[in-house]
This record gives sequence, structure tokens and C-alpha cells, in this order.
Amino acid sequence: MDTTGARSVLRRFSDAWFAAAKARKDGDSSARFPRRRRGLMPVRWYHGTFTLDGLRVRIPVAKGMPPLWVRLAREVPYPVEQVRSVTLLCEGGRLFLDVTAEVPVAVYPPGEGPDPARVAGVDLGIIHPYAVASRDGEGLLVSGRAIRAEHRMHLADTKTRRRAVARRAPKPGQRGSRRWRKHRRRARLVEGRHKRRVRQAQHEAARTVVSWAVEQRVGVLRVGDPRGVLDIDAGRRHNLRLRQWQIGRLMQVLEDKATQAGITVHPVNERGTSSTCPACLRRIPKPRGRTLSCPHCAFSGHRDLIAAAIIATRTPGGGPTTPTAAVVLPEVVTHRRAGRHLPGAGQSRRDPRRPPVAARGSVGPRRPAPPPGGESLARTARIHNRAPETR
Repeated sequence: MDTTGARSVLRRFSDAWFAAAKARKDGDSSARFPRRRRGLMPVRWYHGTFTLDGLRVRIPVAKGMPPLWVRLAREVPYPVEQVRSVTLLCEGGRLFLDVTAEVPVAVYPPGEGPDPARVAGVDLGIIHPYAVASRDGEGLLVSGRAIRAEHRMHLADTKTRRRAVARRAPKPGQRGSRRWRKHRRRARLVEGRHKRRVRQAQHEAARTVVSWAVEQRVGVLRVGDPRGVLDIDAGRRHNLRLRQWQIGRLMQVLEDKATQAGITVHPVNERGTSSTCPACLRRIPKPRGRTLSCPHCAFSGHRDLIAAAIIATRTPGGGPTTPTAAVVLPEVVTHRRAGRHLPGAGQSRRDPRRPPVAARGSVGPRRPAPPPGGESLARTARIHNRAPETR
């Protein structure tokens, strides 16, 4: 390893250490320092220290060693002059090259770009990763039921696999054996595949929101920040759902794609948006389903769209107060799905908790799943690598 790669490892370790020290100083006793030994650490090289040549990347090494050329499975989707850094990392037993590039902001013809005066609210959720409501009466619902089914099916598959290999799995005292290495390798491969599927679905969902905002000429997205609920202990099952929710990643992916499209993103306080009636502005019991019904004024509507409409009226940096403007509920709602690339998202790979079609009273065959959507647009491309070669 050359000095540039070694310096990137030290910088990553130093950032993690000082972040943990700051969190403990602020009163977070659960923050831990990075003391665990790791066999493989991500190594980063910045612009000018590496060379891109088609399907190969030349990585610098120590003085006197032969140059290291890494072969890529596909070409980097950015021009060479826009690439700012590359990071070599390993996830799930596979070698990846993480490419960071400088992408210019989209340019629109006069009168067709996002209008800063048009504001839309975004409500984050598990069943609907993004629910968007603009102040012009337009709405968007992105269904994430396929992502939730992927989480649950992955958990069920993991439990089944552990029961199947319980007899032949090595004992804890035999972790250095060949059997233990094969067992752990298989578990890492399955876990890495699951993470890649979920990550791709999240990018598709964020791209759907940004494309819809560009069509509606929305210039400002006010996103409800629900990260405060992570500190609440809601039981073992619900805590697992919150960890799988990945709130920070959903917000970061949406902000990256919106910035590239010329749309401003502002996080706002979303407390009480799902339990406030937009008609009489009174607190109501939290509904169990997707429909919000007010016992005071008999108002009824979609819970996530109502929350998005209330979020659109809140200002960044403000608290959970009453809306500063009239709540405009969407009259025209567009429905989209995320995770169409997941295996069996149409018929076979169903959520085990959902009853059969006949039990719900449905009649007739199910419609086939629509064709998978296009490739997601992201500022960071992850490319699978083959075995390194030297020249």
C-alpha cells in the first residue's frame, strides 16, 4: 500500500474516533470508539493518484512494487475528468470499486425548470417510502411493500438456513476450521445480496420522486425528519423495523438526486403530522391502517398524504406547531412501485403475513407484474470487480 491509501485508512479511523468522542461528550453513552480489529478496510485514492483506462483501474502501490491493475465488470458511467476519487472496499465477500464523480446540475429550457415558489411536502414511511403532496393539488405515493416483503422473507430465509445447518454447523470453539469459514462465507454472500437489492429499490424510489417533482416543476421539497423516533424503545419487533427503515439513507439519496435536478431539499419537524386532522387541526388517535378518520369533524383521508400536506406547510427549523398556511390536500394522486427488480415481486415472493387472494375475497387471476424500471440514477456508482492482476 502506498502512502495515499494508508492516509485514507488513518483518516477514516480518526474521523470515527473523534465522532465517537464528540457524541460521548454530548451525553450519548452508547457511542463506542473504533477499537475492533478489521481484516479489510476501505482504501480511497483521490484524483491524480489513480488511472482509469476503460475496464481497468491502475491503483498506486508502495515504491519498488509492480503496479496493481484492477479489472472492472463494466465501464465507469462518468467521464474520466469528472471522477474525483475511487474507493476499494469489500462487502459480502465481493470486491467493489466505489466511484465518486462530480455531476453537473441539470439545465432546463426557460420556463420549464423547477420553480422555487412551488413547494411540496415529503413524508417518509415503511409501507410508503415516499408520500409527496404539493400545494397545487397533486400527490405521489411510492409503494414499498416489495421492500418490506424482501426484509421479512430475508429474515425467514435466514432463520430457516440456520435451522438447516444447526447440526453440521461448527461449534464456537472451532471457528478457525474450514467448515466455519464456508458457513460464514455463505452467510456474507446472502447478506450482501439482500443489501444490494434493498439499496437499488431505494434509489428507484428516490428517482421516482425527483422525476415527479421535475414534471410538476416543484422547486422546494420539505422532508419530514422522523429520526427522533429512533431513540424510543418500542419493543424488539418494531425496533427491528426501524433499523431496516434506514431513514438517513432515504433522506440522503433523495437529497443527492434532487440537488442534481436543481431542487432544494429542507428537512422539517414532522412530529404530529400523522395524528393531526387537517380540517379542524385537532389531535386524533393514531390510525392503524392507511386511512385517517377524525372523530371530531368526520374528516377522512389517506394518512400518508395528509402528513405530507401538513409537512409542506411547515418551515425549516420550526417546531411541531400548527400549520402556517392552509393545508391543501392532493386531488390527483399518482401511484408508483419501488423494488420491481426484486425476485418474484409480482406473485411468488409474497409477504408471509398477507392472507391468500381467495381469503381476501378477490376474484379472477392476478395481473402480471409490470416490466422492471430503468436503472437508478445515483451520484455514486458501485462496480463489481474481478480478481486483481499485476502488470
